[in-house]
Amino acid sequence: MNNRYDFIYLFDTKDANPNGDPDAGNLPRVDAETGHGLITDVCLKRKVRNFVTITRNLESPFSIYVAEASVLGDAHIKAFAKLGISLGEDAKQAIEEDVHETLSDASLPDGLRLDEDDDDKHWLILEGTADKKAIKEWLKGSELSKSHKKLITDLMKSAKGRKPTREETLNGREQMCRDFYDVRTFGAVMSLKSAPNCGQVRGPVQLSFSRSIDPIVSCEHSITRMAVATQKEADKQSGDNRTMGRKFTIPYALYRTHGFINPYLADQTGFDDTDLELFFTALEQAFQFDASAARPAGSMSPRALLVFKHDSKLGNAPSHTLFERVKLTSFEKEPAADGKPPREFGDYAPRITIDGGPLDEFIKPGESKDLGGGITLLRRI
Repeated sequence: MNNRYDFIYLFDTKDANPNGDPDAGNLPRVDAETGHGLITDVCLKRKVRNFVTITRNLESPFSIYVAEASVLGDAHIKAFAKLGISLGEDAKQAIEEDVHETLSDASLPDGLRLDEDDDDKHWLILEGTADKKAIKEWLKGSELSKSHKKLITDLMKSAKGRKPTREETLNGREQMCRDFYDVRTFGAVMSLKSAPNCGQVRGPVQLSFSRSIDPIVSCEHSITRMAVATQKEADKQSGDNRTMGRKFTIPYALYRTHGFINPYLADQTGFDDTDLELFFTALEQAFQFDASAARPAGSMSPRALLVFKHDSKLGNAPSHTLFERVKLTSFEKEPAADGKPPREFGDYAPRITIDGGPLDEFIKPGESKDLGGGITLLRRI
């Protein structure tokens, strides 16, 4: 990648909860001092990850490291296995046939397996890459006898693992970047205690928190479910079977976020122009595939994606000077002519300006424009 990029992303939400705060009962996030709505960078990154997941089917080089319900350590082990790097020797213990039969019925956890050789001798094997903590947790809930549990515990004590060397860690880090789109895009901390160390990656693509142009109003709605979870609840209601709940929405808000793409870090992670195009496509399309009860289809929409492309890796202007060229007048500063609060993007569209003129007159969606000084403005939406 030979260019630096900065971008502005505008999107809105209507009658939806764009990013609930679990520490506040899932209320929409808000700046406590100003009342402006907030959406975390992690929220937008999750939407990008989800889009890549459904469009690239989790196949390398577009696998997703921080995927839903994933076990991060497993990815580390697979990375070292691809590189042919041993993380420890398998430990094995000869066992009697009756013990073999008992353990066969016990659904052994990953990393612990049974084997039988040509001489009909039975073995219990602990793989060098096994997660011993997970096996210990499994043993706690297992119905095996004390003698069988002791057999497995003693086998784990005899196992000889090894930590990857510094060079092997760097190789593992590079393999993770090759395999996982989100690692080479956003970066990741992969120095886990429960898995072989793959180091840390600083991602070339970073996002700011999204902030609403005006203060938001959080609406609380009572909802009714025509069912209960247990028979005890049903008996209390004499069969009425209703459960009351709460749902939070924002009537309308337009959010603005800033993004930065560092070509020097892209060189380190392998993030290239193909990855960049996929990232921008994800921002354009992510809400289309993110519909849920909290965010019904059409309730969140991308409204503008303005990309400043520098003709060099170092860049031709500070990011903040480019962002300041695009202004969006708040309804707080300039009240609507009809005195009503904004309820659709059309209320804001005339207020978006660049270099003092209307954005729609300056550049149309799908166009590019030379701003001079080695910077080109690309309007993707």
